[in-house]
Amino acid sequence: MQLNLTQVDHALVSAAVAEAEALTSGEIVTIVARRSDAYHDVGLSWAAAAVFIALSLAAAFPDHLHSFMSTLWLDWEHELADWKLMTGLLGLLLLKFLIVRYALAIMPLRMALTPRATKARRVRRRAILLFRSAVEARTHGRTGVLLYLSLDEHRAELVADRAINDKVAPEAWGEAMAALIEAIRDGRPGEGLAAEVRQVGAILATHFPRAQDDINELPDRLIEL
Repeated sequence: MQLNLTQVDHALVSAAVAEAEALTSGEIVTIVARRSDAYHDVGLSWAAAAVFIALSLAAAFPDHLHSFMSTLWLDWEHELADWKLMTGLLGLLLLKFLIVRYALAIMPLRMALTPRATKARRVRRRAILLFRSAVEARTHGRTGVLLYLSLDEHRAELVADRAINDKVAPEAWGEAMAALIEAIRDGRPGEGLAAEVRQVGAILATHFPRAQDDINELPDRLIEL
């Protein structure tokens, strides 16, 4: 299921950010991306694996390989020459590599064959990079939080600035993240992100209540990359 955000989702999340920040000096930034990586290396890995599997089968069943190569070379009466055998095998391996490689150029197929652990690492890495460029140390009290959602991976990450990490344990965000993940599974990313924003805002308000001279330092709107 491909997730998408509508204009209604954008308005819902932006309103939730403004509502949450009205009670806290913390700053919440929401970023959504279609995906966190192109995963080109995954396609190459599967293509290389296909070649190694083909080599293993050739080594395990040499008689079948000779028979198949003889058929390809139309050489049924004599012993197949070594150069013909190796040339034919090389051609088959190249063909197999290219078929798998270009088949996995189809993004939905590539995403389906990408291990979940790989997706988790790439999403986390992208979230940290975005946090460093858009949130970290950009508030007076170092109270910025990034909520990052990667749609194609169906994964989300929360990255907080130093002052927040000093006071809020990572486990405190669990309920907020659970609300988002449940909504993603139901195909409601906008609602889930808004719910997460409100819960994160409630936690921030406990530790960082809004001061009278507080100003809005980071954008409230949902950023879609």
